[in-house]
Amino acid sequence: MYILGIFKSAARIFILSCFLISVLSLKGQNNEEKSLVDLVYPQLDTENSRWFFFSSASRPFGMVNLSPDTEVDGAWGSGYRYKNDTVRGLSHIHAWQLSGPSVLPIDLLSTNEKSVFEDASSSFNHEKETIVPGYHKLYLERYGIEVELTSTKRVGFHQYRFKTNNSAILINLSGQLGPSTITNGSLKQVGPRDFEGELTNAPTIRRPKPFKVYFRIVLDRDVEKVSGSTDFGKYLLKIKNGEKEAKMKVALSYTSLENAKFNLDYELPHWNFQKIVEDSRMEWNQLLGRIKVKGGSDQQQRRFYTDLWHALQGRRIINDANGYYPDHTGDSFKVKRLPLSKEGKPLFNHFNSDSFWGAQWTINTLWQLVYPEIAESFVNSLLQYYKDGGMVPRGPAGGNYTYVMTGASSTPFIVGAYQKGIRGFDFNLAYQALKKNHMPGGIMTKAGYEHSTFSGGGLNYYIKEGFVPYPVPEGEFGYHQNGPSLTMEYAYQDWCLAQFAKVLDQSEDYTHFMGRSKNYENVFDSSSGWMRPKNYGGEWLEPYDPYYHGKGFSEANGAQNTWFVPHDLKGLAELMGGNAKAVAKLNGQFEEAKKLGFTSGNSHSQEEHPEYSRIPINYGNQPSIQTAYIFQHLGRPDLTQYWTREVVNTVYQGLTPARGYNGDEDQGLMGSLAVLMKIGLFQMTGGVELNPTYQITGPLFDQIEIELNKDFYKGGKLVIKANNSNDQNVYIKKAQFNGQVVEDFLLSHENLTRGGVLKLEMSPKPPSITDK
Repeated sequence: MYILGIFKSAARIFILSCFLISVLSLKGQNNEEKSLVDLVYPQLDTENSRWFFFSSASRPFGMVNLSPDTEVDGAWGSGYRYKNDTVRGLSHIHAWQLSGPSVLPIDLLSTNEKSVFEDASSSFNHEKETIVPGYHKLYLERYGIEVELTSTKRVGFHQYRFKTNNSAILINLSGQLGPSTITNGSLKQVGPRDFEGELTNAPTIRRPKPFKVYFRIVLDRDVEKVSGSTDFGKYLLKIKNGEKEAKMKVALSYTSLENAKFNLDYELPHWNFQKIVEDSRMEWNQLLGRIKVKGGSDQQQRRFYTDLWHALQGRRIINDANGYYPDHTGDSFKVKRLPLSKEGKPLFNHFNSDSFWGAQWTINTLWQLVYPEIAESFVNSLLQYYKDGGMVPRGPAGGNYTYVMTGASSTPFIVGAYQKGIRGFDFNLAYQALKKNHMPGGIMTKAGYEHSTFSGGGLNYYIKEGFVPYPVPEGEFGYHQNGPSLTMEYAYQDWCLAQFAKVLDQSEDYTHFMGRSKNYENVFDSSSGWMRPKNYGGEWLEPYDPYYHGKGFSEANGAQNTWFVPHDLKGLAELMGGNAKAVAKLNGQFEEAKKLGFTSGNSHSQEEHPEYSRIPINYGNQPSIQTAYIFQHLGRPDLTQYWTREVVNTVYQGLTPARGYNGDEDQGLMGSLAVLMKIGLFQMTGGVELNPTYQITGPLFDQIEIELNKDFYKGGKLVIKANNSNDQNVYIKKAQFNGQVVEDFLLSHENLTRGGVLKLEMSPKPPSITDK
């Protein structure tokens, strides 16, 4: 049904011609005639885009993420914003707290050298635009220039078609570019067609140290004149014989000019633009092809592969192809090298990454099941930060800690990898590293973006008193110093670490962290039935409104955050008066949340809106995205099956730039959640317990085939078949895996990864009703 990206040499010309036709005219094609990359809709949610959200001319996890910028002021509301009709530059880095060199081809007949340094932007029209993963084409109306973009992992590749012989390229190495102010930009010509340069990302409130980017630019024709200056930070390259087509490569490195040249020579030694486009398609198709779906509507399939594509977005490689990487964790900047294979290639990649906050319900499950090699590389990268700087990060940028969000959010990710048999890392070192994070002086002691102190996280109170007070008595340090949220988060992460301790025979530690994992009980107010802030003296916050956003709760309200006890839901239910009362309470919250579409508006910026902020369940942000699956743990799998389908059909559906994730898509988290909900697999704990299990719900499609990585799992394929599946038949009447009845709609990771067929008989009524 699909072209999977493995092209036979005899058919290469034919396939390539088919691709060119599909790129130029995607409309009117049947999905069976398309590659999976052609099903992806990159424009999804781009009216609400933030700097690192949109991607086009990029490889999976590539250092280069080349795309047009229509807004450049700040990390939020910047990058490619669909409603803005002006291109301000084509920049190469759209990463967590990082940006990089921006360029723009121009025609000097349409402007002059003086004014172009002040404003070179050009209008463009979406009707003349083509975007698929790995490729972006647009037309600059002001200059009459057709632009095509693609890339390797570390090299951006441009192809321009000019109308006149007055063509030039503006190189912008100054000013605000997304999250960073670009300073100290310089460019040096080292040959008729060759340039090298560097720039600095100035410090931000999130990334406290400056960060250099090195680059090498090569054109396929001579440059006859260079104007501009280092003081100005902008350079104009007048192309010799610039009429018609011109190509340009921009190679990046975060370590040196020499390594930028190495990356260029290693990854892109030729000028065959179409080959790189094809190679990118192959790479994306191979990853997207790990999951193949049948059934559902064309739009549902397109949206599914768009979600899966987002699950592999945002978190970016920072090491060079030869393994050198920037280490900014110490007092001085250092260039270090990753361990190499016998062939001289890095054994894993090192990454720039937003927080793993909420990843326990998203990329933990998806990556560790479908892309275990990616999960293993990330684990090793996190441990490399520990070796260099003494902490496992929760979100590193520029080779350094940002302390984004709260807690020790990497703990569930690493423990989950180990428990699922991903063992290509030093797990004894990993345990010691994670334990350090959970103790005084570790990352749990730091609030969000708390760079120079160790008080904002309130860990000392959590250990001594059993809860983090609100407010923290020492005062404000960093962000998100929300006592109840911190207490619940620490308790869950302690439980995760306890599971690691148990399997590694650290019995004393197991007992200690299991004891701490009960601390969530200390912020539950039985009189109100909600988690509630209380001060150091143990006095509950007065007055208290569980629907008030933010006061004591991180990016949530008390109603949403009360359910953040994934490791002990039965214990939480007991505090609420038993399973039946807890189920009724949560079901009522879902009924209310349905009236607002289960989200706080259609973007993260609307979470504090007077009406939207009071929603009792919010599937637009991480704190309550597990809630539909809680019912099953309290004996009501029917409600889990019902509400998961309601959420999918309301929140994660449609193909429009106006909405998509209806909140905060933090580098693959919400895309991953949408994929998991649509294939009907979920892990409440993040899969950190011994022999972790998956909750089974009704998938969106008739059949789902997951290709298991044979280097990690020996099962070959996992196939999920749902008979009589539609939007009315959302309940599972019967489930069988390889002919055996599935009890309680739970399957172990060990069984799933042995491969086989999960057969689901779907029904319009829950089994208890159908069977009567």
